[in-house]
Amino acid sequence: MEKRTLCLYFQVHQPIRLRKYHFFDIGKYSDYYDDFANRSFTKKIAERCYLPANRVLLELIKKYGKNFKVAFSITGLAIEQFRKYAPEVIDSFKALAGTGCVEFLAETYSHSLACLVDETEFKHQVKRHADLMKELFGMKPVTFRNTELVYSDEIGEMVAKMGYTTMLTEGARHILGWKSPNYLYTNSINPKLKLLLKNFRLSDDIAFRFSDRQWDQWPLTAEKYVSWLDAADGEIVNLFMDYETFGEHQNAETGIFDFLAALPGQVFSASDFEFLTPKEAAAKHQPVAPLHVPYPISWADEERDLTAWLGNELQNEAFEELYKVRDKVNALKDESLTHDYNCLQASDHFYYMCTKLFADGDIHRYFTPYDTPYEAFINYMNVLSDFILRVEREYKEKKSKTNKETKKIVKG
Repeated sequence: MEKRTLCLYFQVHQPIRLRKYHFFDIGKYSDYYDDFANRSFTKKIAERCYLPANRVLLELIKKYGKNFKVAFSITGLAIEQFRKYAPEVIDSFKALAGTGCVEFLAETYSHSLACLVDETEFKHQVKRHADLMKELFGMKPVTFRNTELVYSDEIGEMVAKMGYTTMLTEGARHILGWKSPNYLYTNSINPKLKLLLKNFRLSDDIAFRFSDRQWDQWPLTAEKYVSWLDAADGEIVNLFMDYETFGEHQNAETGIFDFLAALPGQVFSASDFEFLTPKEAAAKHQPVAPLHVPYPISWADEERDLTAWLGNELQNEAFEELYKVRDKVNALKDESLTHDYNCLQASDHFYYMCTKLFADGDIHRYFTPYDTPYEAFINYMNVLSDFILRVEREYKEKKSKTNKETKKIVKG
């Protein structure tokens, strides 16, 4: 009897955080980043999550060999900060890469939502990220994971045109209807692109509910969890989550590392699953149907849509203003401006401006460094205003210089 597939994927991302930037700083200072916060956050999460979790995974690979496999995507902005503040994190990921049991996925360099507004910018960021993965880990990504699992038929087609054959997204109820996320699907426009769908219930049992003492299934043991996996329908269960689940969102005292360490052994002894990477899972299984997703979905909040980032006027105004200058930034090819533009595109900045409350309010409050969404908007727009001034000034100077040189050639 053929084994079913268990696919473990972890997202690694840290935004480059902005400092408190006042209205009166605009046009005077272009120092946008809170270096102290970025250093302390990176070092803290490295010690609490990345390093201990990578040690657990390395031990599991040593113990089970090629039978245990995982996948990661690591944003360019996270890599920049690891290089600066915690190079040992990159070394620990390289050690995992060297085992041959880890797949590194492509995504947007800046953890951006460029796919919604600019295909050229989107492709540029994906290529830059893929090149970085090749440079660091010696492997060219073949599987794509978009920022926050954002996906639609149109986005999938863009990804397929870039040469990717597999993409991850959310198994959203309103898209699937009666269908199960536990099968392989295809893009409805280009069937060459295979889709792996997150099983959000089983993923969120670990990512969000693990330490919740009010949960009727607390405490969650590896034995109990594997019994749920075994009872799941379908051919493949995709467990997709933030890597910060381990040690940061669920701290070590909850037993989350012990759970991770015990999981593979329990899977092997008490289920009919085998661990595969996304690339291997897509190669093994036959797609059952195309998935129709006319409007973008994501893995955020109960709605599984874009409202966490683009659900109010503040977010939409900031997003529109940011992308108005993209052509000028690209034309200037200025290293400093390009870096700032990458940092400002991180979806986190728009997430901090979210005014949604009710069911998802606590999650939003946990992730934001600001007291209110309005404070997040004002601070971001102050930074963006200064950035736009710099772009316009440089663009004007470049245009003026080009015009002078053209006149000289004509006269000559």
